Amino acid sequence: MFPQKTMVYEVIFTQIWYTAHMKTVIIASKNPVKMNAVKRGFEQVFTHESFSFEGISVSSGVPDQPIGYDETLLGAKNRAKHAMHEMSAADYWVGIEGGVERNGEDMEVFACIHIRSQHLEGNARTGTFFLPPKIIQLVNEGYELGQADDIVFGRENSKQGSGSVGILTNDLIDRTHYYMHATVLALIPFMHPELYLSHS
Repeated sequence: MFPQKTMVYEVIFTQIWYTAHMKTVIIASKNPVKMNAVKRGFEQVFTHESFSFEGISVSSGVPDQPIGYDETLLGAKNRAKHAMHEMSAADYWVGIEGGVERNGEDMEVFACIHIRSQHLEGNARTGTFFLPPKIIQLVNEGYELGQADDIVFGRENSKQGSGSVGILTNDLIDRTHYYMHATVLALIPFMHPELYLSHS
């Protein structure tokens, strides 16, 4: 009888301890792909910590389809900043923004990730790849990349699925892993705060 009670108390204590030490990460998106990528990135970096993740919808403050690195990074920063304003009682805020870059008649795709806490900020950019001409034409006509993908490939809401990177690589690189690696890169300042705090 007593050993059973002891076990129950240990379970309750463990649950209380984890709740008290759990850190909260607010993701400035409700897109399940982005949320899963951030979750995996944090769990890979901070293997001995416990997190809760929550997604919220906030404005990027940039056009629906950002053009160029500066505009795309600004969108990611704005999302994290707005998420921080909406839900200030958290430990980390994450903004992800997908963008395109014109390169002559070609067009590259990438995404920017911005992570901030009360004391540090981290930025990273995914790898890039080039879009096929039909999609470039639609983006130049004013379509968002996800909409252009749906039109060209006959998909529906592909930006919440494999996205351009998954479609064009035949799912060798899915969108979750595409964002996850950049999330890890954006967390470098949080892994080595002693190297970054004096410059933040």
